[in-house]
Amino acid sequence: MTPTPTTDEWGIDASWLDALDEEHEVAQETIEKLREIIGTPPDDLEDRAPIVARPGDALEVDAADAICEDGELRSIDGHLPEDFPLGYHWLQSADGRRRRLIVSPGRCWLPAERSWGWAVQLYATRSRESWGIGDLGDLRSIRRMAADQGAGFVLINPLHAVAPIAEQEASPYLPATRRFLNPIYLRVSEVPGADGVDLEEEAGRALGDGELIDRDAIWARKREVLMRIFFAHGGGEAFGRWREQQGRPLQDWATWAAITEEHGADWHTWPEELRRSGGKALDAYVERHGAVVAFHAWLQWALELQLTAATDGMTVIQDLPIGFAGGGADAWTWQDVLADGVSVGAPPDAFNSAGQDWGSPPLIPWRLRDADYEPFIQSIRATIAGAGGLRIDHVMGLFRLWWVPRDGTAADGAYVRYPAEDLLDIVALESHRAQALVVGEDLGTVEDGVREAMAEHGVLSYRLLWFEDDEPATWPAEAMAAITTHDLPTVAGLVGGADIAEQREHGTGTEEELERGRTTLLAQLPGLAEGAAAEEAVEHAHRLLAQAPSLLLSATLDDAIGEPRRPNMPGAGDRPNWSLPLPVLVEDLPGHPLLRSVVRTLADGVAGPRAD
Repeated sequence: MTPTPTTDEWGIDASWLDALDEEHEVAQETIEKLREIIGTPPDDLEDRAPIVARPGDALEVDAADAICEDGELRSIDGHLPEDFPLGYHWLQSADGRRRRLIVSPGRCWLPAERSWGWAVQLYATRSRESWGIGDLGDLRSIRRMAADQGAGFVLINPLHAVAPIAEQEASPYLPATRRFLNPIYLRVSEVPGADGVDLEEEAGRALGDGELIDRDAIWARKREVLMRIFFAHGGGEAFGRWREQQGRPLQDWATWAAITEEHGADWHTWPEELRRSGGKALDAYVERHGAVVAFHAWLQWALELQLTAATDGMTVIQDLPIGFAGGGADAWTWQDVLADGVSVGAPPDAFNSAGQDWGSPPLIPWRLRDADYEPFIQSIRATIAGAGGLRIDHVMGLFRLWWVPRDGTAADGAYVRYPAEDLLDIVALESHRAQALVVGEDLGTVEDGVREAMAEHGVLSYRLLWFEDDEPATWPAEAMAAITTHDLPTVAGLVGGADIAEQREHGTGTEEELERGRTTLLAQLPGLAEGAAAEEAVEHAHRLLAQAPSLLLSATLDDAIGEPRRPNMPGAGDRPNWSLPLPVLVEDLPGHPLLRSVVRTLADGVAGPRAD
């Protein structure tokens, strides 16, 4: 029987289980340090923290008035009526106290039909028209290609914004914000007002001539031209109305972005008077730099227009990173909710013997509740908006997160618990409102009960050929099935040996570890002839994948063109991770013979029987 870790009143687990179910004790020094960081919630927190419930639920509150989102006033006495509206409401007691009431359907929206689709690293998917990086115009082309092929969805890397500075953050999984988009993805020629400015498009397109994606050069070029368009056009009344509708969140983002251009990407290093949103000093800064603030707001308007056009008529599953940069906009806005002195990561496992430190500060669970879950709600809503799908990176983080002390290694951390039931119900509510499916990345060490809770809430599991011991035909129906991810070898890289050679080059493990890992993954391709060519291996792997009865079958463009390099190699700090372009341009993808073979295989798989 698997032991259950002891959790203290701060939510810290005293021990943890590794992938082999071996128990490890957390050092008392670590526990004491985390307790100090978490702090003690106020005595009245339970009386004011939000209530997350479903219609018909009993409520542990006395008689109160519920002020619904639409302004309707309803009386609550002991339970929610079955016909109570879903949404974000307020409970007001007789003594005038208010607390948030979040009413969820409890299950995410799911499509009725099975489908297959493409997993796309958009930055890598360049065309002859893009300026050195795959953009939203290219996403539109991919969506049209996918629709013509009979695909039902496209899964894309996170498109969240990073600091708009000269040195661009390459990793899509360490954004400055999870609420706004990265303007580097704009198709400049399609921005409103672009037709009135000399875009110097030849110089822009020349940015795609290099072997790597040079974000610094691309952003410098795009920013200069976009600024000229903004000052010549300004967006007019349409932008003005949109900006007003977005309210405080957009203003905060645009203000943070403007300040970064002058004082750098980490708000901790800014002048003292600018380190908090709000206040007279910040108002004065905005007044002095109003044009730059407006420019960054205008970029978000242009991004929304292009994303809407790019996703029209198809489910585009956007990726939600587990966290955000500690010096970024979300950390600046919600600094009172964040833990200081720790970052999020993962304990040692079979694939990372030293553990992982992802660099993002975690939200303190009780402070998140005290903030009415607003940081979480806004991040989910913004990422799911207008696309029809959401993939939650490291979905286990809704249950617990591995906190790594700043002065220690990843192995010196501990798990801290989160209010998973509330968070899953909020995801279900946002999914229901947007009619968007939700996939949870439940890879690696998954504790007992996580997948059961995901299934109860209609969150699709994420099953990989590289990870699963069972045959694909036995995988669950409520899942997204795939072969690999951006962090793991491509089929061609694995079979041809290029991936292990690159791991050796970058020193990501001992020779024994690397050989064992490759042998383990090759065993996931039963029936593959010895010495098979990369193209044969790709076709074979997708025939195996097509046997899965899962709701969604996902194939990477990298595999479909026989690319030997994975997008990201964890632990290889000197490798150009997240900067490798696909060697096949967007316009040439539909005619690629191996890609066409993958399309036929997955289409046949989806047409087959689905498990009940």
